[in-house]
Amino acid sequence: MRTLVAGVGNVFLGDDGFGVAVARRLAATGVPDGVEVGDFGIRGIHLAYELTSGYDLTILVDAIPAGRAPGTLSVLEPTLPEAAPAFVDAHAMTPDAVLTLASGLDLPRGGRVLLVGCEPADVTPGMDLSPPVAAAVPEAAGLVLELIAEEGRRW
Repeated sequence: MRTLVAGVGNVFLGDDGFGVAVARRLAATGVPDGVEVGDFGIRGIHLAYELTSGYDLTILVDAIPAGRAPGTLSVLEPTLPEAAPAFVDAHAMTPDAVLTLASGLDLPRGGRVLLVGCEPADVTPGMDLSPPVAAAVPEAAGLVLELIAEEGRRW
């Protein structure tokens, strides 16, 4: 099973760097064979093209404001759009925008996509994660590994 774990977010906006922190932790601690970990940061166009590489499982990791307590983790399975819009704003590449762009590229499409999100506390300029979001990084890394293992058992 070929898997991509993509950390996304802006490390210069506090908790928005959550996905990048999780990707860096996973890269440092190691992942199973067949799993690629990438720090995509704010390079949404690059990520969209990478998603077309035929992964069996893609796990996007990002800060997702949903009105819950800071540091709260969630797992979503986004609905993949049918077609890309006529215009894509490269400065607003949220996970939804990345998936929309990837769906419109004339290349092979990947398999299942999951989104591991964390409720941010502070996304103002700064390079440090807030205490509750920093505390969620190891838990999120473990959650990503659990999701990979679960998907592996489905194969």
